[in-house]
Amino acid sequence: MKSHRTEKLDVLLDEEKIRQRCRELGEQITRDFEGEEVHVIGVLKGAFVFLADLVRHIELDVSIDFLGLSSYGSRTESSGVVRMTSDLSIPIKGRHVIVVEDIVDTGLTMKYLLENLQTRMPQSLAVCTLLHKPANTKVDVPMNYVGFEIPDEFVIGYGLDDAEFSRHLPYIGIVRDA
Repeated sequence: MKSHRTEKLDVLLDEEKIRQRCRELGEQITRDFEGEEVHVIGVLKGAFVFLADLVRHIELDVSIDFLGLSSYGSRTESSGVVRMTSDLSIPIKGRHVIVVEDIVDTGLTMKYLLENLQTRMPQSLAVCTLLHKPANTKVDVPMNYVGFEIPDEFVIGYGLDDAEFSRHLPYIGIVRDA
């Protein structure tokens, strides 16, 4: 049953397409870090669903931590001001770190995060994002693993929210104005 929040959605990426891409990304990470341990950091709240599905496809020793960032002023666009809402609970010095993000939009949030994490002296630092909006890029940041490039549309589902709702959807949809 559709809710009033989901009745204005056009499916952009369905559940099967996302599942397949998570499998491919997990396999690529496994090959790239063969024989190593990886420490995966999920950026809350949006990346939690993607991270859970992704790590099940990484056939390595994986440790997991989370941190919280906030950069969205209005509902649909980044304010450009980034603040950390919760920090890591495990040191990353000397570890192979993969930052898992739901979406890289302008690049400003990821730039801030990578600069912050680099000061903590990881052995390596990689970025895995489910979605990338190249049309919105203001700052180029390294993205080692990209699930999908998407158009400049407001999307929700699969961890991405609309005022904290719709994260539970198993697909990603474009919000259409009524």
